Amino acid sequence: MARGIEQPADATAAVPAPRANRDLIGHERAERGLRQLVEAGRLPHAILLSGPRGIGKATLAFRFARFLLANADHTTKAAAETGLSIDPENGVFHRVAAGGHADLLTVERAYDPRRRRLRSEIVVEDAREITSFFRLTAAEEGWRIVIVDGAEEMNRSAANALLKILEEPPRQAVLLLVSHSPGRLLPTIRSRCRRLPLVPLARVLVARLLQRYRPELAQLEVEVLAALSDGSIGRALELAEAGGLELYRSVLEMLSQIPRLDVVRLHAFADQLARADAEDAYRVGAELLLQLLSRITACSARHQRDEEEIMDGEGEAMWGLAVRADAARWAALRQDIEGTFSSTDQLNLDRKQAMLGAFLAIEELAR
Repeated sequence: MARGIEQPADATAAVPAPRANRDLIGHERAERGLRQLVEAGRLPHAILLSGPRGIGKATLAFRFARFLLANADHTTKAAAETGLSIDPENGVFHRVAAGGHADLLTVERAYDPRRRRLRSEIVVEDAREITSFFRLTAAEEGWRIVIVDGAEEMNRSAANALLKILEEPPRQAVLLLVSHSPGRLLPTIRSRCRRLPLVPLARVLVARLLQRYRPELAQLEVEVLAALSDGSIGRALELAEAGGLELYRSVLEMLSQIPRLDVVRLHAFADQLARADAEDAYRVGAELLLQLLSRITACSARHQRDEEEIMDGEGEAMWGLAVRADAARWAALRQDIEGTFSSTDQLNLDRKQAMLGAFLAIEELAR
């Protein structure tokens, strides 16, 4: 069973959704650990899978769910010796991929067809559905499993309802919480879960996956996007879809002009990102600017240039800004700009003004 199935098609349709993805790369240690817990009979009632967005946490959650459900079906002999994979032709695999397995419930932010976007939070009705689901007898006499994807997006009421479940966990049931920001979860929820933090992927793995899912990309673009991804194949694919290489080049070139911005060019760039059909490009452009500001802050704190140069001229541009203010002021400015971008998104404010304001604030600090 799955919530929010009326979402629009993913822009990267060649990339399998986590529930249908047969491959998991870079998290073999986590797989072995989960399998060992099952084989030792020490599987906890709740597991918190944490780590950066887009590194494979949800893919691992569904992979583990398939393994447990196939185990109930007495088909674990199809699983890898130390991992969690099962035969893609297995009926459990097909039912999970289709969102139709009776013993698996997926909870995430629902799609709002009126606003044509995901809702901003997971609400209490979703958490109460988990309670109802766990009260049922397993349809196949095995595990009942709930995956909460984006657990930090639960509002307070939903989190409190989930906490009640964790305080009195049902038998033969597993709750898998997938979280990009576990610090936003209630401490009492975190304390009742077995923590399994996942680490970012190695850059070479991100590049390999990019070449698999986006074979039309040139080698230079693959290398730059992998470097900008922070170890997240999800982020790398978002960058590729939004024209991340050109956006990064534009952001970097404008920063290199400071303290004398080309205002005409800046307005043209902001206009480009403010178009109705450019929401993804705006979000990626904002993220790239914040990423560069983080590196500028680090340069200022270390009093030395960034050793890595993703694109020609990048090191000189960042160092030229880093020496114009101390690290504390750069960090405060980055936080302010991030807050502006967040408010603009949540309140549907003018994206052009947000982008203009960000670059002008950087220029002001660098004078």
